[in-house]
Amino acid sequence: MTAGLHTTPAPAPLTTDSRPGRPARRGRFGVHAFLLAVSLAFLAPLLLAVYASLRPYEETSKYGYFSLPRHLSFTYYRRAFTESGMGKYFTNTLIIAVPAVIVTLFLAAFVAYAVARLRIRGSIPLLMFFTAGNLLPQQVLVTPLYVIFNRIPLPWWMSDSMTLYDSYWAVILVNIGFQLGFCVFVLASFMRTLPQEITEAAIVDGAGVWTQFWRIALPLCRPALAALATLEFTWVYNDFLWALIFISDPDKLPITSSLNSLRGQFFTDYNLLAAGSVLVALPTIVVFLLLQRHFIAGLTLGSTKG
Repeated sequence: MTAGLHTTPAPAPLTTDSRPGRPARRGRFGVHAFLLAVSLAFLAPLLLAVYASLRPYEETSKYGYFSLPRHLSFTYYRRAFTESGMGKYFTNTLIIAVPAVIVTLFLAAFVAYAVARLRIRGSIPLLMFFTAGNLLPQQVLVTPLYVIFNRIPLPWWMSDSMTLYDSYWAVILVNIGFQLGFCVFVLASFMRTLPQEITEAAIVDGAGVWTQFWRIALPLCRPALAALATLEFTWVYNDFLWALIFISDPDKLPITSSLNSLRGQFFTDYNLLAAGSVLVALPTIVVFLLLQRHFIAGLTLGSTKG
């Protein structure tokens, strides 16, 4: 009587065998090992500079830079800060970097909003024009800008040289000109991801173009502005070419030029120079640590939008 009955086979018991997941785990381990190796390769020069700055020159000259330390101290950091006059050079760098970053982002936001959110003729050629400026090598413009800056007069209260040359304004204007195109490109791409319904609702409420830009679009672009501010400050801070060309007064040079004062005429203590390099790099690291949350959000926001 039970011959015609069909019984459903019982489900197989659950097992904790993790063999199917082993290839994935091995692949993940390989990726982590590769990323760790790449990170160490990038950090090796900085770690070596920190290691050398903590050791006396007599020890490294006798045993080599890759030998085990026998004495570690922060003496070179104090000497590097005092002997090079870094306090003055840090101030000069802030005088150049802060206005350059603020004005660049402010002007780029205007252009990006016009290109991305307003229906104007020639928006695409305008964006291409700003972007093409980044493709021009900086060295090509050194001679023309040098001649122009020597001919543009300035009042005595803006520059003691009476021209743009040998003034902070020259370096600020050049950095604004070269960084503006990149910021316009990034902000225009970011503003295109903003919902159009927000702008339409603002228009219905009677908001003008300035209100739409200042109170709606600009606050929504804070992650992108923070990311660009981090990049721009780092680039302007690390600039060496423009200050070297357009500033002749040693008291006006930025921090990147202060390391030259640590080099002797006949002898250079490279451990002291390493300590100075670490001190010069600290502000950019601090800025990134303070803005890293906004920086990462600005880079990743909009990556999942279709």
